[in-house]
Amino acid sequence: MTLQPPNPLVLSVRDLHVAFGETTAVQGLSFDIHRGETLALVGESGSGKSATALSILRLIEREGGQITRGSIRLEGDRPDEITTLSAAALRALRGDRVAMVFQEPMTSLNPVMKIGAQISETLSLHLGLRGQAARDAARAALERVKVPEPELRLDQYPHELSGGLRQRVMIAMALTCEPELLIADEPTTALDVTTQAGILQLIASLQAKMGMAVLFITHDLGVVSEIADRVVVLKDGLKVEEGYTAEIFSVPRAAYTRELMAASPRLGEGAPLPLKKPETVLQLSGLTTTYGGGLFASHSAVAAVRDVSITLGRGETLGLVGESGCGKSTLARSIMRLVDPSKGHIDLLGTHIEGLSRAALKPHRRSIQMVFQDPYASLNPRMSIGDAVTEPAFIAGMVTSSDRKALALALLVRVGLPTDCVARYPHQFSGGQRQRICIARALSVEPQIIVADEAVSALDVSNARRITDLMADIQNSDGVSMLFISHDIAVVERVSHRIAIMLNGEIVETGPTDCVLNDPQHPYTKRLLSAVPRLDRIGA
Repeated sequence: MTLQPPNPLVLSVRDLHVAFGETTAVQGLSFDIHRGETLALVGESGSGKSATALSILRLIEREGGQITRGSIRLEGDRPDEITTLSAAALRALRGDRVAMVFQEPMTSLNPVMKIGAQISETLSLHLGLRGQAARDAARAALERVKVPEPELRLDQYPHELSGGLRQRVMIAMALTCEPELLIADEPTTALDVTTQAGILQLIASLQAKMGMAVLFITHDLGVVSEIADRVVVLKDGLKVEEGYTAEIFSVPRAAYTRELMAASPRLGEGAPLPLKKPETVLQLSGLTTTYGGGLFASHSAVAAVRDVSITLGRGETLGLVGESGCGKSTLARSIMRLVDPSKGHIDLLGTHIEGLSRAALKPHRRSIQMVFQDPYASLNPRMSIGDAVTEPAFIAGMVTSSDRKALALALLVRVGLPTDCVARYPHQFSGGQRQRICIARALSVEPQIIVADEAVSALDVSNARRITDLMADIQNSDGVSMLFISHDIAVVERVSHRIAIMLNGEIVETGPTDCVLNDPQHPYTKRLLSAVPRLDRIGA
């Protein structure tokens, strides 16, 4: 390939070392970013990606880390050595010359401040705007990132916006001062494919207009292939490979890069063959779940799930796919009777459970268990792992207090965790390990059905692959049925015998996975598939 002369240098990182106490997070990292360039930092959880990003803004100290050696130099007309800047100089730099967009906008936005006030705060700090001038500039910032009805959004709170809109607000705030460098730390990981495509396109178009450099941090190699000019691959805080995206993805030199690519799901790799008329273990008939409404409600009722009818066979995995807000999680919670459906039937192993009282439902709960997206939020931080994984079995009366440890040890072995961690607590494990713990907990009552609600969406590609392989092994050995909910169509393809596509609370298409994905009939299914980032598009 013909290499163009690089644009002016924006950021230079040299021999960066970052530590958290006695633990080294980044070791001797060096890289450059030029004006108008997108550099992707790629690696698994714990590789040092986010520690590097936080170090560039000197936010690492707030997280208990420390830059122990090296240089982080912001170039241009006003060169600065970031590692030696005073607190006041850092406040002036953050949001002005360097801005950051984080993975989860709900935790980055102030939940008790309106959107307009939060954007105006940045405008006031860096540009000195006040009052109506700040509000006008805030509205213009929302218009720039294509937020619909920007005047209305200024007076809304973060919880009133969808995940995609919240991320657009974060980008609007980051770009108010037209920074020289935008750091995007996993900004699309939790988003569905169409929302993700919109955010990536937005960042690219704004970058082209403003000429800013972008440091894009992700574990999604499909996203990297679509947006990055160059790639730096990190493993355990060390740079193992660096180069132009097309070159690295065509001929990766490092074994670790090859491992990452092998673990990345690719649409079109094929799905498990459909099972031949398996016994039905779960059948939904005309299921509808409604939120709101009622005599004293301030809003009319909204049907989050509308007239859904699906079946799940013994030993089968049904993949459920759709955008954020389509009703996937509400459907899962309705099946589990964590919310009550307003009409329709849930036939669980021959029993209609939709109208059962809490007491009558209890003996049926051990038949169907759930694994949630965020394992840390679904584990009690004060409960040891041994107690956590055996709690469902203990509540169900399947094990006595004296037998819990033996069961815990057996479950940990089952999910590939060392038995000496039985007395440890959730914060002492990685994200992938915590998800294994949640699977072990679900298995403690020997369920016949597992509902996995975005169970791997927050994990890096290697951990996600290990978890889905584990679930497949459990299914093959125990004949467990699974409802696998995800916005990642490539992952769904790999694990699902059949697939159901959900839009606005309704199932719009269903069938054997290969049939639906290779010959989609519904326009929405076609739109979803066209939005999936794909490694095979590299260089196209």
